[in-house]
Amino acid sequence: LFLAAVTVELSQLLKFDPVPMVLAEIFCANLGGSATMCGDPPNIIVGTALGYSFADFITNTGVIAGIALVVSVVFYALAYRKELTASAAANAGLTVHYPDPSEAITDKKEFVLSCVIFLCAVVLLLSLITILTLICFAKDAKEIIRGVDYQTLLFFIGLFVVVGGLEQTGVLVMIAEFIGKLCGGNILAMVYIVLWISAVASSVVDNIPFAATMIPVIQTLSALQGIDLTTLA
Repeated sequence: LFLAAVTVELSQLLKFDPVPMVLAEIFCANLGGSATMCGDPPNIIVGTALGYSFADFITNTGVIAGIALVVSVVFYALAYRKELTASAAANAGLTVHYPDPSEAITDKKEFVLSCVIFLCAVVLLLSLITILTLICFAKDAKEIIRGVDYQTLLFFIGLFVVVGGLEQTGVLVMIAEFIGKLCGGNILAMVYIVLWISAVASSVVDNIPFAATMIPVIQTLSALQGIDLTTLA
């Protein structure tokens, strides 16, 4: 979203069609997210729950994402070459003045504090960072607390509670058994079903709780059918 917003702003400044770049950014951002274990939260969930390493993701999803990245860039370059050429011609010889980044810093003390807190956030837990933020910016504490998206937080908490309930009541095992019976032990059919269930369901349900839901399903499916868990994962 951030890249798309920047692209739209630049398109207005440099007078070019933002659609090709925004579409390319969407594809490339999703490919980058799938390439590594830390690229997206579902990858982290799958990796930690099933014991896969960073190298496992690089050598599997990373290779596929790399090939898809090249294909996507070439496709968009060819599909929108007229628009890209027109934009380049329209901006030939155009001199653009970019604002000095320091002009955006109105309070250097708060800027330095924010940078320090951000660096700490890389290595420290979220709870500690929240406390430090509220202490350093005590005057804005009420506004910060009010700005938290509690609805989204409660939504995710509820989803994970539901997933835990489904696992404890054996519903996920029933789903795995149903998939196993449907495929009749055919590993290729299982791969297709897991793939398409993931594709359709994650377009309706957020991919993070969906990944958490599917992990016990594929674990059970692997145990019941005697299929390598790595293939289903």
